[in-house]
Amino acid sequence: MTAPDTPLPDVWFTRDLPVLRAIARLVDEGAHGGSPYLLGQVVPASGLPKAEVVNAARALVSAGYAEALTNHAGDIVRFTGISPEARRLAGLWPTPQGEWERLLEQVTARAERAPTDVERERWRALADAATAVGPDAGALLMSALIGGYVPRVR
Repeated sequence: MTAPDTPLPDVWFTRDLPVLRAIARLVDEGAHGGSPYLLGQVVPASGLPKAEVVNAARALVSAGYAEALTNHAGDIVRFTGISPEARRLAGLWPTPQGEWERLLEQVTARAERAPTDVERERWRALADAATAVGPDAGALLMSALIGGYVPRVR
């Protein structure tokens, strides 16, 4: 039992995120024509015991990550959709941080595999500049690109 003055254990990575990813996979696959997915389908897809899936499902619905249908007793019986943020958290949609990391991987790989010394130096310079910009500014840039906003030159 946890003492009253200490934080509760983190359940996001061990319980809620695996259940969210299982729901996202089911909803995104659409194997049943977009039909609502039973809680019973999420349990094996998550790899967690039913009691943990039920608790995670309640948390995900109350946080607005998942949409669900309930029975008369208020128990979740089906999932009907997920929010845009849930799509990002599950990995279905890009995040600015993830896209910045992908950009860095690409320019580094191109620098390593460039066919000529001139091209190799150009890719290395770009990789060095991107690294110097840093992950925070890089994520802001990728956020603008993902969202379709590119500042205009004045």
